[in-house]
Amino acid sequence: MSYLFPYPLGKVYEVTLMVTQLKTKTLYEQDFCLWAETMADLLKNRQVDQLDLQNLIQEIETMGRSLKKSLQSNLEVLLTHLLKWKYQTHKRSSSWEISVREHRRRILEQFRESPSLKRYFDLVFEQVYEQARKQASIRTSLNITTFPVSNPFPKEKILENDFLPE
Repeated sequence: MSYLFPYPLGKVYEVTLMVTQLKTKTLYEQDFCLWAETMADLLKNRQVDQLDLQNLIQEIETMGRSLKKSLQSNLEVLLTHLLKWKYQTHKRSSSWEISVREHRRRILEQFRESPSLKRYFDLVFEQVYEQARKQASIRTSLNITTFPVSNPFPKEKILENDFLPE
């Protein structure tokens, strides 16, 4: 099968490929980027019968999981730095404040791009706090009992632009 792919500067290249199988490896296994471009092109042209549905479904599911993991990671870093800020006051630094602001910004950006992540944020907030508590203990060398078992930061507050705990 032949597909036409537009490239920068208005050039069009013809790429000949078999969508389902290239010798012993699928296009998906040989060249992920070309596979993704091909799937997008097939969708645009409504050639649904030629889609690699199995891998397409897998990739879409992976994207959702990846977004959730990214949110958890940003939240964990944010909470860790807020704990460090609150409980290790003599070591406060601009780098901690920058990290707080950056990870807060990332979370808010994720919410703008995918509002449904707010529900996931609510679901994992306490679980992520427990991980942040452990991280803060390791990173500060303070006993874990220094940090409260229950999250001392209200969800809404940690996302406020200027919030830093006292």
